[in-house]
Amino acid sequence: MGHRILLLGAPGAGKGTQSAKLADEYGVEHVTTGDALRANKDMETEYGTPRSFMEAGELVPDPVVNEIVRAALDDADGFVLDGYPRNLDQAEYLSEITDLDAVVLLDVDEEVLVDRLTGRRVCDDCGANYHVDFQPPEEAGVCDDCGGELIQREDDTEETARERLQVFYDNTKPVVDHFRDEGVLVEVDGEATPDEVFGRIRDVVET
Repeated sequence: MGHRILLLGAPGAGKGTQSAKLADEYGVEHVTTGDALRANKDMETEYGTPRSFMEAGELVPDPVVNEIVRAALDDADGFVLDGYPRNLDQAEYLSEITDLDAVVLLDVDEEVLVDRLTGRRVCDDCGANYHVDFQPPEEAGVCDDCGGELIQREDDTEETARERLQVFYDNTKPVVDHFRDEGVLVEVDGEATPDEVFGRIRDVVET
C-alpha cells in the first residue's frame, strides 16, 4: 500500500503545488474533493447524485461527499488528499475509513497568505496567470503570451482574501484539533520556496 497523506492548509498556503509534488514523488493519487465529485457526479447515494446538487448550484451535502471520497480512496493505492475534510464530521468520518500515514498542516502567516492571494494577476485576453512576486510578467501589467492587459480579479482583492481565510480558519480549526488530539498532526512551516517546503513535508512522511 502506498503512502496515505492528508495535506491541510489555508488558501494560498501552497497545498495544490505540494500535493502534486507528493503524488509524483511517491507514485500515489492526488485526490481532491472537486475532482472526485466531477469524476463521480452520477454516483448514486441514498441522498441523490452529486450532479443533482451541483446543477442546482447547491453545496453537495456531507454524506454524499463522504461516499464519493471513500470511493476515490478505496480505488487508490496510496493517496494525497487535498480539500477534504472541510469540517469535524468529515474529519471523524475520514478517521473511521482509513489510517493516515501523515497529516500535514502547512503553516503560513496570515499576512503572507494575503500577499500571495492578492498578488495574482490574470490576462484579460488569454487567461494566462501571473503573480506580482512569484511569477511576474516581463513587463508589468502586460501578458508575456499575447500582450493583453493583466487584471486583478474580484476574487483576489484583499477584502475577499481575508474573508476566505476567516471562513477557512472557522471551518478548519475543529479539523486541525481533531487530528492533533489523535496525535497524528504535524505542522510544517510553509513560508519558504516550494522545494524547501516539499523537503520538510517529505521528512515528515518518511519518519
